Amino acid sequence: MHIRAVRLDELPHLQDIERAAGQCFRDIGMPEIADDEPLPLGELARYPQAGLAWVAVNDTDIPVAYLIADRVDGNLHVEQVSVHPDSARRGVGRLLLDHLADHARSEGAPALTLTTFTQVPWNAPYYARCGFHLLDHGRLALGLRKIREREAAHGLDRWPRGCMRREL
Repeated sequence: MHIRAVRLDELPHLQDIERAAGQCFRDIGMPEIADDEPLPLGELARYPQAGLAWVAVNDTDIPVAYLIADRVDGNLHVEQVSVHPDSARRGVGRLLLDHLADHARSEGAPALTLTTFTQVPWNAPYYARCGFHLLDHGRLALGLRKIREREAAHGLDRWPRGCMRREL
């Protein structure tokens, strides 16, 4: 797999990857997550414009996975990482996370952060294997608290969620 910056003309394809990747939530009783629409193209466009969007591409330069990030509390925050099911379980997500870690180090960021479902096997347990640890909710910095508040308002707290951090 090769990782490169996202091109603006690929944004609809990223939405398709996220929709396909989300279908596995249906199988574990979370159809609302499977049906949740990806970010609109206008919102998604701000990530490549900020230099915070990458794709993993196959041999024909077609994206099979992507990662977008924000700067939150002095760290780089994983806003979304999605791998198409046809390319899952091959280390593609970890490659994207490691690429983000390298980028964060080059910016002098001390850590990566993310929010995730704590009891979904390909969420918190997966991220723990990638070097992230759960944070105490009561000790979150302002930016992460605001993200969690937005997630709760969107209904994501219907299932256990948490914030995680990977030191760099």
